[in-house]
Amino acid sequence: MPEAPAPRNRAQATAIVADMRRVVADNGIERLEMVRIGGIDQWVSIRGNDARNPVLLMLHGGPGWVAMPTSWYFQRGWEEYFTVVQWDQRGAGKTFASNDPVQLAPTMTRERMVADSLEMVAWLRHEFGKQKIFVLGQSWGSYLGLEVAKQRPQWLHAYIGMGQISNAPESERRGWAWTMQQAQQDHNAQAIADLQAIAPYAQGNTPVALDALFKQRHWLNHYGGMVHNRRGGDAEAAAFALSPEYADADIAAAWKGNDFSMQHLLADVLTLDMSSTRQLKTPLFLFLGRHDYNVSSELAAEWFASVDAPQKKLIWFEQSAHEVMNEEPGKTLLSLVQEVRPIAEQAGDGVFEQ
Repeated sequence: MPEAPAPRNRAQATAIVADMRRVVADNGIERLEMVRIGGIDQWVSIRGNDARNPVLLMLHGGPGWVAMPTSWYFQRGWEEYFTVVQWDQRGAGKTFASNDPVQLAPTMTRERMVADSLEMVAWLRHEFGKQKIFVLGQSWGSYLGLEVAKQRPQWLHAYIGMGQISNAPESERRGWAWTMQQAQQDHNAQAIADLQAIAPYAQGNTPVALDALFKQRHWLNHYGGMVHNRRGGDAEAAAFALSPEYADADIAAAWKGNDFSMQHLLADVLTLDMSSTRQLKTPLFLFLGRHDYNVSSELAAEWFASVDAPQKKLIWFEQSAHEVMNEEPGKTLLSLVQEVRPIAEQAGDGVFEQ
C-alpha cells in the first residue's frame, strides 16, 4: 500500500508552511529571537521583504492571546510593505515558556506591560535606525498601543487600533445585552438562564468576576460576537498548531500563558475607561469590525468621533467582529498599504518603488 502523502504530522505541516512563507527577497529579513525587555527575555518574530521598509509592531490581544502563531495566515502580504514585528508579551506564548511564572507573577501589572511596550518600541527604533515606527494594537494590545501613542507620540508614524478598547465596563454591559437579545431570539433557555444568573453584569467600574466574564463570553462567542458568523475563536485557536515559530512545547505553553495572563490582568483591564482621552499628537486609525461585541466597536466609534488628532480615519470591516485581521485579511492589507503606509512615505521612511 503506498505511503500517505505529507504532511503526516505537525512537524511536516509546519515545515511546509515555513518554506512557503520563507522570506527570499534580496533585502529581506526573517528573524526569530529573544530580546531583553523589562529585565527578562522576550520573544519576537521580525519579518519583511526589505529591511528598509517602515517597521510595524503588532501588540497582541488577550491578555495572553498571542498573534505570532496565527501570523502565518494573515501577515504574509504585510511583509511586502512593512518590517512586521510580532512580540509575545510578558506572560504570553514563547515568552511565558522561557521564564519562571513564579518570578513573572509579581510583575504582571498594567504599568509593567506599558513600560515593556515603550521599551520594545525604543529597541526597534534603535535596531532599525528609525526615528518613528507604526504600532498596531489589537484588543488588549489596543490599551498598550494607545498608552504608547499618548506617552511617546514622537516615536510613532501613527497608531492603529483594532478591536479598540474605549470604555471597558460599558463595552461589557453592551456585550451582555446583545448576547441576551440573541439568546432570547433563539429561545435558548440555557443561555438566558446563564446570562440572568450573572445579572446585573459589569455594574459601575467594579471588576467583573472571571467566572461571570467567562459565562458571558461563552454565549457571546456562541452567537458570533467574537468572530462573525462563527461560534467562538476555535478556528484561530486550531491554527496555532500550524505555526512554524512554535515548537510542540510552545503550543502547550501558549494556553498556560493565556490563562496566566488573564488571571493576573484581565479583571483590571475590564475596569479601564479610556474615553477621557480626547487628544492625540500622532495620527490615529481604527480598524473596527462591524459585528464586534467582544470589545464594542460601536463604543469605539463613539470615542473616535470625540478625539482630536493630526490625522484620523475609521475603517469599518463589514464582515468582521473582533478578529479583523483573520476575518478580512485582504481588506486589512489594503487598508495598511493605502491608508497607513503613506504617512511613512511622506516622512521619507521606506522603499517606494513597490
